[in-house]
Amino acid sequence: MSSQHTDVLLIGGGVMSVTLASLIAELDTSRTITVVEQSSQLAPESSDAWNNAGTGHAGYCELNYTPEQPDGTVSIDRALTINEQFEVSLQFWSSLVASGRLPAPENFIRNVPHLSWVQGQEACRFLKNRHSALQEHPLFADMEFSDQSSTLNQWLPLVTRSRSVFEPAAATRVAHGSDVNFGALTRLLGRSLAQRDNCEINLGWQVTDIERPGDHWKVTLWNPATSETRELTARFLFIGAGGASLSLLQKAGVREARGYGGFPVSGLWLACEDEALATAHNAKVYSQAPVGAPPMSVPHLDTRYIDGKAALLFGPFAGFTTRFLKRGSPLDLPASVRRDNLRPMMDVARGNWPLTRYLIREALSSRESRLAQLGSFLPEVNPDAWKLVRAGQRVQIIKPDHNRRGTLEFGTEVLTSGDRSLAALLGASPGASTCVPAMLDVIERCLPDLVTGERRQTLQAMIPSYGQSLREDHGLLADVRNHTLSTLGLTSGTNQPDSERSLYA
Repeated sequence: MSSQHTDVLLIGGGVMSVTLASLIAELDTSRTITVVEQSSQLAPESSDAWNNAGTGHAGYCELNYTPEQPDGTVSIDRALTINEQFEVSLQFWSSLVASGRLPAPENFIRNVPHLSWVQGQEACRFLKNRHSALQEHPLFADMEFSDQSSTLNQWLPLVTRSRSVFEPAAATRVAHGSDVNFGALTRLLGRSLAQRDNCEINLGWQVTDIERPGDHWKVTLWNPATSETRELTARFLFIGAGGASLSLLQKAGVREARGYGGFPVSGLWLACEDEALATAHNAKVYSQAPVGAPPMSVPHLDTRYIDGKAALLFGPFAGFTTRFLKRGSPLDLPASVRRDNLRPMMDVARGNWPLTRYLIREALSSRESRLAQLGSFLPEVNPDAWKLVRAGQRVQIIKPDHNRRGTLEFGTEVLTSGDRSLAALLGASPGASTCVPAMLDVIERCLPDLVTGERRQTLQAMIPSYGQSLREDHGLLADVRNHTLSTLGLTSGTNQPDSERSLYA
């Protein structure tokens, strides 16, 4: 069995791992980096274009990020946080496009406006209050609101067609929203990494064991195509394997992961590859989730750009599964049960039975039922133009609270070992959209020497807002946003103000 040492070992070939590898490679060209992926290509699971909504999550259209409080006010803090995080991702991608590390932006990101659309008097009231609360902040200053049928017809020509004018409806719109092909982005970043002398990408290798003998991690790999076994040792180990991250943490025996469990959720899309219809819609339109539905089940109708072609996706239709990966085993969930996480998982099972029942009911829904839900967005639907597509798996986090009782978390979490030699990413949305700030968090926690001295200056040249607050520095926000929207082709304008040019010089 061959053995090899690397400074940084990343398990999982999705957008998180290649983003972390890219950041480290930019900040330290001497550090050796190895990415391991069990599939034959990068981004085979959640990062792949057909497995996610492709929304550049910025809080513009996602109503579940702005809940209404009992007193009628709308909480916007989470939307502000996610928006600022997405701006960080946009800055890093812009810098890689400018340096030639990434090709023309249309290969992985497109301008698609983001809209929230609701029906009914109460929902319209909420949306107007949401707009008022958000627009007070410069991050959301470009958001428009309308409840006028003439404007809604312009913004949502397919959605408003043949709809009763007597039914109250309203929408908000941000013109510079984006559609991101995270699968393409991942593979483009991987191609750039593979061209570096200090980076290596290994495809088709499965992790069979993780140990910590002494001051390094030892990972045993097996290649099913060749029956070859290898060992890799590393000072720092990152686990970014989507739903499989929990199982790998358990293999590693990380004390900080004790009590953690997973709540897997499957999904389906209705997909239409009629390019004329997709470009006529030209929007990502989010509405309100049904009562009892998990946050990732907010219905939305999206224009997507996949392999250079426009398409429409509607959904997602959530369901219950015991697999942790789309290509995983039905035994993934039962195999993850341990003595330390049994109680938290039982607590969640008891406390979330209505959610489980909802997911099971959704999984058993007929094609006709799903088309009927699509009809609530598109009054004129040709059933023959739509097909069902399986989405990627999402594994929500189950963790013990301060009373050691299990809680179900909807979100993304970075978990690190006590000695900071290992980090892992768990959870789901907003996920890929915040990949850059999430991986900067990993670097700050585990590789802090990469954000000091000259390396910090390098980082700030790529991400000018690093170490500063776009919420508070409105001039910096204007400069950063003007640059990223122009560089990534998210607006029609190409001229940059002088202050912004000097910022990125």
